[in-house]
Amino acid sequence: MEPKADTKEVKIAQNPIPSPSVDPKAADHGPTKKESIEIEIETTKGSVQRPVRTLSGSKKNVHWSPELVSGSQEADHSYPAGSNPYNPYIARSPPDTTDASLKDTMESVKGALGRWGRRVAEAAKKTESLAGNTWQHLRTAPSFADAAMGRIAQSTKVLAEGGYEKIFRQTFETDHDEQLLNSFACYLSTSAGPVMGVLYVSNAKLSYCSDNPLSYKNDGQTQWSYYKVMIPLHQLKAVNPSASIVNPAEKYIQVISVDNHEFWFMGFLNYEGAVTSLQESLQDIGLRSV
Repeated sequence: MEPKADTKEVKIAQNPIPSPSVDPKAADHGPTKKESIEIEIETTKGSVQRPVRTLSGSKKNVHWSPELVSGSQEADHSYPAGSNPYNPYIARSPPDTTDASLKDTMESVKGALGRWGRRVAEAAKKTESLAGNTWQHLRTAPSFADAAMGRIAQSTKVLAEGGYEKIFRQTFETDHDEQLLNSFACYLSTSAGPVMGVLYVSNAKLSYCSDNPLSYKNDGQTQWSYYKVMIPLHQLKAVNPSASIVNPAEKYIQVISVDNHEFWFMGFLNYEGAVTSLQESLQDIGLRSV
């Protein structure tokens, strides 16, 4: 004997009160108190029937089908509405929100900010040092305006001549294998006062030449000549950095030869660089700074 298929049947019975005439304006779309509406949904055996009373007083008998309840499926929200999950041009990549990844990202950001902060601090320190050295460099000359114009003229000369390397070889006698390591704008202290010029450091000697020629008397006649100093590195005895006790901004470098001749350089635009370069030259030839 084949099992009977589930059937659903809806029965609606109305017994309205007969009326000789119906006024369309007074017609009510809802049931009256004397109306009875029965809705019955028959399903398989074992379905539960629960009477429901409406506001109008009529009774409704409803049978819920297990298939209607169990057969419903929850909406799939795994894809955006209107999108095709089988679209070959769409790919999903879930964000990596693990604690380890977040920690690594934060550490990377902190590291980058730390490096940036250190660079800014170093740049600010160098800028401050350069500004102070430039101010002191211009103040060292007898005339502030003349010092500024002289520095501009020297920079123009360097550009026109093709750099300090060419000026160095044109100004001093050099060996074939001699190489210029550094050059520093500064002053040399003389009996006539500080003289503006450039200090050259090569792998063979320490040299200085004034930017402009100086006047001197020779047999009662005034002559002009560049002021030069040349000390071979093997003749260097000491390089001593120092500063004025009264004004610490005034910094000097004392250079002493092995025969105890002293030269005082001051007003450096790059004082720290000059000290480092000269002391390294001493170390290269095995001498000790005193």
